[in-house]
Amino acid sequence: MVKKFAFIDRSYKPTSNDLICLFKVTPEGMSFEEAVNNVALESSVGTWTPVSSNQKYVNKLGAKAFAISGDWVKIAYPQELFEEGSVSNILSSIAGNVFGMKAVKGLRLEDIKFPQKLLKSFPGPRHGIRGYRKILKIKNRPLVGTIVKPKLGLRTNDHARVAYESWIGGCDLVKDDENLSSQKFNPFEKRAAKTLEMCDKAAEEIGENKGYLINVTSEAMTMLNRADLVKELGGKFVMHDIITAGFSSLETLRKNCKLGIHAHRAMHGAFTENPDHGLSMMCVADFARMAGVDSLHIGTGIGKMRGGKREVGEINEEIESKRVGKTKHRLEQNWAEMKPVFSVCSGGIYPGHVPYLMKNFGKDIIIQAGGGCHGHPNGTRVGATAMRQAVDATMEGDSLNDYGKSHKELMDALEFWGRVRF
Repeated sequence: MVKKFAFIDRSYKPTSNDLICLFKVTPEGMSFEEAVNNVALESSVGTWTPVSSNQKYVNKLGAKAFAISGDWVKIAYPQELFEEGSVSNILSSIAGNVFGMKAVKGLRLEDIKFPQKLLKSFPGPRHGIRGYRKILKIKNRPLVGTIVKPKLGLRTNDHARVAYESWIGGCDLVKDDENLSSQKFNPFEKRAAKTLEMCDKAAEEIGENKGYLINVTSEAMTMLNRADLVKELGGKFVMHDIITAGFSSLETLRKNCKLGIHAHRAMHGAFTENPDHGLSMMCVADFARMAGVDSLHIGTGIGKMRGGKREVGEINEEIESKRVGKTKHRLEQNWAEMKPVFSVCSGGIYPGHVPYLMKNFGKDIIIQAGGGCHGHPNGTRVGATAMRQAVDATMEGDSLNDYGKSHKELMDALEFWGRVRF
């Protein structure tokens, strides 16, 4: 007689070779255990009905739901189920058909713990935090960045001018926004040449290294050709829209490009924001680190984007630490020798937010202000200076208000946008 719930085994003890998923399950028209069993079978070797083509040896590879607490469940998968070095293959299993099953009204994949053998099949970041700092020659303060605004519509010369003013004012990094690619008003090749020229000009005039994170996202071969052009022009970084382009695209870029890869998470909210369905930003961050990004947007806990301080803090730990401990929403993970990823705090940020960001997320962050730089009442250059002054003040242990008394750019920003109390 076939066991009613063949994919549930509460006595099972996961091994070091298991990949473990933390799911939140909301059943639809059936018991919780039946819904969990359906999730485990559909994401591994099971079928909705017994099939004559099954073999006994296949059953050994079945997933096992082993820990159930309330509406949360942990499911263990033998690592043999997955192709090594392939994010898309893993996602097709643990986050594939399961989200469309009638058995669940809601299904949320909160986190994943990867076994070491599987983890070692991924390259991880080429540069990471230390690599970025080495390229820019900045030892221990947060990096200051901005996004060219308006995000779309500027012609190439104006785009490059805004970037130049940002670097001259004090930004270390300037990036494209997620939807700037190669439109007629600002074609990629022309933008790369002109903006990198301005990057070199600013670096020479200021005496500081500067970086331009240009969006190379496109069809795979076009993407690689764009990255090659950036390298030929002396650029040190590229940007990739990891969700809209896909993880296989990211893996192709990481394999063939030696430049620093800045990851934009555009579209993540389509599946990460519902607390009862989809998968978390934590999972996106896990796969991004494994596939090889060097910097990644994680949110701010403040500003215009969703994501509270707890969530953003745990993601920050996840991508920057060697080991992380389990919490209610996160599984433990040993990242071993995989390099850490630079966390990027961006979205509605202005100088008044800097002390909050540094207090909660440390110095190994990139503080990226778009409107909070270009929206300064005295323009982009002064706005960039104000952002840099906010970082300098916080590094020196001064309050922004006190520091602003002798730094007009910062004081004007504080009076314009206000002060953040926390």
